Amino acid sequence: MCLQTSRRLSPYNEVGGPWVKLEKSERIVPNNRGTVSAVEWLNYHHLFYFWTVAREGSIARASATLRLAQPTISAQIATLERALGEKLFTRTGRRLKLTETGQMTLRYADQIFTLGRELLTVIRSQPSVRPLTLHVGVAETMPKLIVYRMLEPSLRLPAPIRVVCREDRSERLLADLAVQDLDVVLTDAPAGPGVKVRVFHHPLGECGVSFFAAPRVAAAYRRRFPRALDGAPFLLPRDGSPLRAALERWFADSGVRPRIVGEFDDSALLKVFGQSGAGVFAAPSVIEAQVRRQYGVRAIGRAEEVRERFYAITLDRKVTHPAVVAICEGARDRLFAE
Repeated sequence: MCLQTSRRLSPYNEVGGPWVKLEKSERIVPNNRGTVSAVEWLNYHHLFYFWTVAREGSIARASATLRLAQPTISAQIATLERALGEKLFTRTGRRLKLTETGQMTLRYADQIFTLGRELLTVIRSQPSVRPLTLHVGVAETMPKLIVYRMLEPSLRLPAPIRVVCREDRSERLLADLAVQDLDVVLTDAPAGPGVKVRVFHHPLGECGVSFFAAPRVAAAYRRRFPRALDGAPFLLPRDGSPLRAALERWFADSGVRPRIVGEFDDSALLKVFGQSGAGVFAAPSVIEAQVRRQYGVRAIGRAEEVRERFYAITLDRKVTHPAVVAICEGARDRLFAE
C-alpha cells in the first residue's frame, strides 16, 4: 500500500486528501468503512501542475505562477504521464503542444478544478459555529486606513468571521489568488498585462487626494496652495505606484516642483514621517478625517484631479463569498458614496 499525506502545495489538496499514486496496476487502499478495496486514485497535485502548464502555455510561465522550480514541475508531469500510460505533451521546437490525450485530460481538469473552487466557496459560505475565513491579499501600496474601512463591513456579518490578511506586491498576490490561496485581492490598480490568469475586476470606488502637513508648518503651505508646494519637502509613495504617477502628473500640470525627501513602500510609515514634520504627503480624500485624527496632522489642500481608484479582484465574475460581497457593497454604498 502506497498511502501518503499530501502537504499544502495548492488549495486543491483538500480534493485529493490522502492519496495513492495512480499506476498501471491496482493498489489496495482503505475505504470509508475501515476495510480495503482495489481502486485507482488520481494524484490531484500532478494533475494541477499539468493543468497550470497547459493554461500558461509553458513550464517556465507555470513555474512563475506556482513559484516552483521548472525541473520539479517537469518531474511531476512525467510521473502523471507514467501513471496514465499516455503522453500529455509533445514538443515542437521550444513550444509544448497538447496531445489528443492531453486535450481530453485538460477538459476533465477544467471541470475538476472548477468544481473544487465551487466546493470551497460553498463550504466557506455556509453558516456554522466555526468562523467563516476570509483570505484577503492587500497590495502594499494600499493605504492602511482605506483597507480597514473596506474590510470593516465584513466584520459585522451575522456569522462570525476570521480575516487573514496578506500584504505583498500585486503580482505575487495574484499568483496566490490563481491557486486559490486567496479569496480576493484589494488593490489600487488593475492587473497588468503580464498576468496570465483570467481574473475579474470589481470597481469599489474612486476619490481625489488631500495634502497634509504637521501643524507647525501646515499654515505656510495652506496659504498659497498649491504654489506653496514648489520647493516644499515632500514624501512620496515608491516609484511605480499609481498614486506616485498621478501626483507627478499633477505637479507638472500645476507648475510646482516639490523637493522629494522620502519615498516609501509602506503608506503607514510615510504618514508617520509626515506626522513628525519631515514633509508634506498626500492621501485619499475619503479618509481625510481619519488621517487628521490618527496622525495629528492638518489638511492644507485638495486635488480632485488626482484620482485614486480601488478594486477587488477575484477569480469569479460573480462574487459569492459573503465577506467579499460585504466589502464590495460597503465600499460602493457607504465608503465612496460619502
